[in-house]
Amino acid sequence: MTDKHKRVVAQSREGIELNRSALDRWIDSAAWLDRPAKVVQGAILAFYKALAGPGQGLKSLLHGTKPLGHPLHPAVTAVPLGGFTVMFLADWLAIFFRVVPPLIGTFALIIGILGMVGSAATGYTDYTGTSGMARRYASIHGLIMTIVLLVMIASLLLRYQPGSGLVFAGVLVSSLAYLVILFGAFLGGHLSFGMGAMVNRSAFVEGVTDWTDVGSIVDLSDGKLVRAQAGDMPVLLVRLGDRLNAIAATCSHAGGPLDEGKLEGDIVTCPWHSSRFCVTDGAVKDGPATFDQPAFLVREENGKVQVRLPAPLH
Repeated sequence: MTDKHKRVVAQSREGIELNRSALDRWIDSAAWLDRPAKVVQGAILAFYKALAGPGQGLKSLLHGTKPLGHPLHPAVTAVPLGGFTVMFLADWLAIFFRVVPPLIGTFALIIGILGMVGSAATGYTDYTGTSGMARRYASIHGLIMTIVLLVMIASLLLRYQPGSGLVFAGVLVSSLAYLVILFGAFLGGHLSFGMGAMVNRSAFVEGVTDWTDVGSIVDLSDGKLVRAQAGDMPVLLVRLGDRLNAIAATCSHAGGPLDEGKLEGDIVTCPWHSSRFCVTDGAVKDGPATFDQPAFLVREENGKVQVRLPAPLH
């Protein structure tokens, strides 16, 4: 490569880097976040493991796996955001215009705090299933929201100091914290919409609805996890006795390869974050995954295994 070509390449890379947001560039350089993140993730997982069976049930509940079948954290976050928004408006309307009693803002603050406790429980549970850049974003998001929660609790305590200037201080502190929580919410939204955290990994593939060859029947020994391709969707093939089973091979949670997982009975465990699915129908059994795996109809035709989806995914 000539010096001129090297300069062109260098300039192109520099332009791409400058096109990234300052936040993206900072997060990309913040490798120091990884070590504490692993410690926090390990502690949370150890807590659930210590609770044994009930712990796994609680973990799946907070992910939204059962009974919701949908990520729970985004739904729960609406409670504190709504509560703190009412608090902010009510506090300053009471101070400047006296059109609402001061108690309204305090009551909304309490609702927001209670909602934020639930949001923290679901959020930190989902945090255990993050890695790489998504984990770094989630670390900053979680740290900001935890600090805001503590500040809101402090604001509540200050408000219950009648006859002193601490009541107004409590309002001022919670108002500043409200502005910070909006930035924290932006980070949470970026995790979902920008980085695809907790987004169904089968949402953007079509699959096949016509019978499609995916391999030879002789390659399927009992209990062996075999990866194949059907159209644009990787397929996990499993023979259990006389029955052939096929589900999407890409874990719906974070895209882990189920064919590299562990099979126990008719349940396969994802090697990345330990989501568990039934290979006979694709049903999710334990989180962090919340969405089922697409399941295929399977047949043998002239020594070939053929699969198709029973209905279009979209």
